[in-house]
Amino acid sequence: MTTLLYFEDLPAGTVLRASRPVTLDRDAVLEFARAYDPQPAHLGEEAAAASQFGTFCASGWQTVGVTMRMMVETMPIAGGGMGAGVEKLNWPRMVFPGDTLTAEIEILSARVSRSRPDKGVAQVRCVTRNQRDEVVLELTSTILLPRKRTA
Repeated sequence: MTTLLYFEDLPAGTVLRASRPVTLDRDAVLEFARAYDPQPAHLGEEAAAASQFGTFCASGWQTVGVTMRMMVETMPIAGGGMGAGVEKLNWPRMVFPGDTLTAEIEILSARVSRSRPDKGVAQVRCVTRNQRDEVVLELTSTILLPRKRTA
């Protein structure tokens, strides 16, 4: 059984590591590209050779989606967290078919919401790495978290 987390469980400085890496195989990269990001670099080796990247790689948006999955599984928020904004999103390296991704999540800051005292506001930094420990995504965002009920 998964333990659901609340604002009080995630103070600033908390670091969580994804326990389940995700490997993107060729078919998954193609399927995502065809459905959501049909740019040449994501549509197979031949199309990618003529692209500005010159090589077949996964969409950065697919990397974001995989990272989100790892975040949700690693940090299961009671009732689900609510995104309040993305302050930073970088893709410093490409993700290739066959890469295995892991994520590390750090709570940078946490405070009780001024307008909604039943919620906490946390700034979260997530770094996703490939199997060579190279950073492929850096994400900083703000999320709303439920607070534990007090009797």
